[in-house]
Amino acid sequence: MIDFSSWRHDPDVINGLKQGCLIGVAVTVLILPPWSAATSRLRAAPATMAATSAQQQLPHEPRLADFGTAQPSADAKYIADWVADSGDNRRLAFAILDKRDARVYVFDSGARLIGTSPVLLGAAPGDDSVVGIGKRPINQVQPEERTTPAGRFVSAPGRNASGEDVVWVDYDAAVSMHRVRPIDPKERRLERLASPDPAERRISYGCINVPVAFFEAVVQPALASGQGVVYVLPERKPVQEAFGSAYAVAPVPMRMVGATRQQIPDAAPGFVHAGGS
Repeated sequence: MIDFSSWRHDPDVINGLKQGCLIGVAVTVLILPPWSAATSRLRAAPATMAATSAQQQLPHEPRLADFGTAQPSADAKYIADWVADSGDNRRLAFAILDKRDARVYVFDSGARLIGTSPVLLGAAPGDDSVVGIGKRPINQVQPEERTTPAGRFVSAPGRNASGEDVVWVDYDAAVSMHRVRPIDPKERRLERLASPDPAERRISYGCINVPVAFFEAVVQPALASGQGVVYVLPERKPVQEAFGSAYAVAPVPMRMVGATRQQIPDAAPGFVHAGGS
């Protein structure tokens, strides 16, 4: 048996115990946080959790496309608002082609209108392309096959068979957006482009012809530097059928971005460019 009573009279043992206690206290102080810091964290935790919970419960604020002074059709506004609210454009610049009105709207990645213009479209009404039409020589495309297909397309810049820079909308169907080319005088493409009648603007083989000034001032900066999204509205089927994921966005007061609209005098009638600070 060990006799502990003898330790009380041994100075070396007593001094060792004192030093051991002091070292233990010092280590505890270094390891444990101050009482005030620990309690402040305990108090902050419920507040942080409450703030996170409140953020999760915030209602979604509807977001509308900014058309500025332009007056789009109901279908064009329906799709543009859906794109703005859902982010379907994946933060890319995008365009909406309203075939019934033969007009295109080009937006930046934030759904703010950059510009709008009349366009020339496929001569034949219809919302689908004939299978394999993009591989045929143009002189073998029948009049009833000259359609501009409807749907959502990821666009990309490129060059056509003539070496001209274009924006490919549906590469497989050889449908692109490009400057108007008045090659055949009988087609009167420039005159048709200036006509206020959308029916007069149906003359192409399926491509989207835009005024030269509009292509270079709006289309090229927005869509010819990388990928974009082009939404081609249908003319025969309901817009909801062509865009099954689209939904109506409840109207709310729109935040203005300070953009101003001005007419460009040397462009085709109806071509509006949005310029901002």
